Amino acid sequence: MSDRATERTRRRYDRFARFYDRVEAWVEERLFAPWRRETLSQVSGKVLEIGVGTGKNLPYYPEGVELVGIDLSPKMLERAKARAERLGLKVTLLEMDAQELFFPPATFDFVVGTFVLCSIPDPVRALREAGRVLKPGGRLIFLEHVLSRHPLIALWEHLHNPLTRSLFGFNVNRDTRGNLLKAGLVLERDEILGLVDVFRRFVCRVP
Repeated sequence: MSDRATERTRRRYDRFARFYDRVEAWVEERLFAPWRRETLSQVSGKVLEIGVGTGKNLPYYPEGVELVGIDLSPKMLERAKARAERLGLKVTLLEMDAQELFFPPATFDFVVGTFVLCSIPDPVRALREAGRVLKPGGRLIFLEHVLSRHPLIALWEHLHNPLTRSLFGFNVNRDTRGNLLKAGLVLERDEILGLVDVFRRFVCRVP
C-alpha cells in the first residue's frame, strides 16, 4: 500500500467511513439494495468480495457461502465487522489492497465487487489479481456505475469526475467494460440496470 494514489484512497475512505451509509441511504434503499440482492443470489461456495466497505452486501449472500471480504480502509472494515456481528454472520474480513491480493492462485469460486472498480487506482491490475485467485470455471461478478455511451451523460460524468474523485475518492467516468477486457477477462454478460446505461452488471471468467 505504498503507492501514493492507493494511500490517498485509503485516507479518503477512512475519513468518509462514518458518513458513508447515511450519504447513500436514499439511493441504497431504492436502487442499490435490490440490485445487490439479485446479483449476490448468483454466488456459491468460497467467495471473495473486494472492496467490502461497510458491509452493505452482507445481508444478501445466500446461506452456506464461505465469504472473505477485503477492504483498503480499516475504518470501513470496522463498520463491516459491526454489521456482520449485528446480523450474526460468520465472515472473514481483512484489510487488504485489491491490487495486491495475498491469496494463492485458484482460491475462490466467485469474486464479487459492487461499486468498487470506480475507486481502485489501478482497476486493471486489481482485475488481473481477481482473475488470478479465481478457480477454474469460477466467475467474477461486478455491479458498477460506468462511463455512459450517451454523449451528454458522458460529458456530465467527465465534468463532475474531478469533484467526486477529490471529495469521495471515486470516479464516475471509468470505462469498466474496457478495463475488464484489458485485464484479459472474457465478458459473458454486460447487463444495463438503470440511468440509461450508467449502472451495469458484468459477469466474467478467465480464459
